[in-house]
Amino acid sequence: MRDEMMFVERLHNELRDVRWPEPAVLRERARRRRRRAMLGAATAVVLLAAGPAIAGVRRTAPQSTAPQPTAPQPTASQPTAPQSAASQPQTSLPAYAEIPHEALVQPEDLTTKTDPPLSQAGFSEPVRVDELLLACLTEQGQAEAWEVSRYSRSQTLLRASADGARRPADVVLNQAVYRLAAETAAGFLQRLDVLIAPCASWRVTGEVMWEDRIARAEVEHRWEVTDRALAGDEAMLIRHVVVTARNLDTGENRGPTSPDTRAVVRVGDLVTVLTLGRDATDSELRRVATIAATRLCPAATPPC
Repeated sequence: MRDEMMFVERLHNELRDVRWPEPAVLRERARRRRRRAMLGAATAVVLLAAGPAIAGVRRTAPQSTAPQPTAPQPTASQPTAPQSAASQPQTSLPAYAEIPHEALVQPEDLTTKTDPPLSQAGFSEPVRVDELLLACLTEQGQAEAWEVSRYSRSQTLLRASADGARRPADVVLNQAVYRLAAETAAGFLQRLDVLIAPCASWRVTGEVMWEDRIARAEVEHRWEVTDRALAGDEAMLIRHVVVTARNLDTGENRGPTSPDTRAVVRVGDLVTVLTLGRDATDSELRRVATIAATRLCPAATPPC
């Protein structure tokens, strides 16, 4: 017991001499690490059309081999880029602003039988449209964070499984619903349009696993809006595809990948982001987005 007390006393004395970095320094370090992580994800691609997977291992300094489109400059009639979480005004919110589970797509709305939803609620969460798109914007200095919501609720629906085993192909639906300030929600999709423009074609270079070895590769990503006004007050379908991955050591090319399409729908002050399983069609995504808009109506401000 005596030895333990001596150890605790010594530890206490040594901790008093520790000099912690300033909060601003810690925040800057966290920001740099987050940026490196997002850019590293940009070189982690699965080339379904070409066969073997390419998984990102390490990230090198990004290089641009093609002219990047210039983002439109904000004007009085044009939306601006989203602000970081630190710059968002904080307001006190009434309890009724929380998003009920009934506002989300329900298992019976889908054509595939699913297990009960895996869901969670949040407060002051960023409106996560597409983290890889955010990586593209961050590298170009267009935005470092999505806009912050007041309240949020998200869910994942998995294909019903008798044995309890889980595989990536079992994901049937991912959905997140965000409640924004009314004025923020009203212009959200317009601002999103502005942000997609500079990522119409984005090339990123890094070290990846190419078959069974590490290689340097250049990957080209593309985003485009493929449909609008399909549901709710406003809506769009955003398609992302890896056009090509080129092995810089051998010159070998692979791609394109199967498109990854997501729906973004606004009803009043609510915005939802939806993705379906990898085998789902755009037609099915439109159908589910329409159902999602109907589900949002009673919880929106103002209600439909």
